[in-house]
Amino acid sequence: MSIDLLPTFIREHYEVHEWKHACAILKEDFPHEWSDIVSLLTEFRLKKSWITNPGGRKSKVSGYIDSYLYERGWTEKEFLTQVIVDGNETDTPTHKVDCFRNRIALEIEWNNKDPFYDRDLNNFRLLFDLRAISVGVIITRCDDLQDIFNKAGRGTSYGASTTHMSKLLPRINGGGGAGCPLLTFGISKKLFVEDDE
Repeated sequence: MSIDLLPTFIREHYEVHEWKHACAILKEDFPHEWSDIVSLLTEFRLKKSWITNPGGRKSKVSGYIDSYLYERGWTEKEFLTQVIVDGNETDTPTHKVDCFRNRIALEIEWNNKDPFYDRDLNNFRLLFDLRAISVGVIITRCDDLQDIFNKAGRGTSYGASTTHMSKLLPRINGGGGAGCPLLTFGISKKLFVEDDE
């Protein structure tokens, strides 16, 4: 499996799944984007204060990941697409991708309602079919973090119908991403650190 191309730290601290040789494609054809993702995942830690002191519109987890990649030339990206039938044009813009660079699309799903996975996977499928992206990446959370949320008194904010790995995998295994190579990373308990609030 090309997951073995990932550093040991990432394989041991994240729940990793791939489809259609996503790791090999990233590492060989998109080395700069591969390096950014590997660096991000190696440096990331889940701080207790990010759980106990919730953010506003965007979680501290999503904010950290976005900022890390934006500083390295990634951008939030909406693709402007059209359907033309007999000369009649219909605009069909895509949903914005959280982080995009050089044909690699990355979404962060930390604590949204789980149908957001359907939106992400459909977007990846469409953009791959249109030859706009080569790999789709989703960073989400592992189910085992629920114990930490419960101990921190925040368990109800991270409910069963929100985004976590066991909600994502059946969608992908059921064909949600179609032909798009996919790589998913679940943030696990092993990345949790106590920090001063």
